[in-house]
Amino acid sequence: MEKRDKMLDHDLKAEIERLRAENERLKTKNAVRLSLKVSEKGAVSLYGIGRFPVTLYKEQWAKIIGMAKEIEEFLRENERLLKTKE
Repeated sequence: MEKRDKMLDHDLKAEIERLRAENERLKTKNAVRLSLKVSEKGAVSLYGIGRFPVTLYKEQWAKIIGMAKEIEEFLRENERLLKTKE
């Protein structure tokens, strides 16, 4: 009986380690990774922000990038009103 208990204990420990490793792999997999792709229509799609990509044409991205300082300032000024997605 003792040998069987040792085998069960070993199997349980191995299963716990396997589940821990899988859990870590899933956590890393779900980490936010941003990526860019050119859409079929020639626009730029940003993936990884939400469920769906943000797709804009290059002129639209240029306008947004040009407003970066204003956007950052707006976010700072309205910090207390804004919610954070976790």
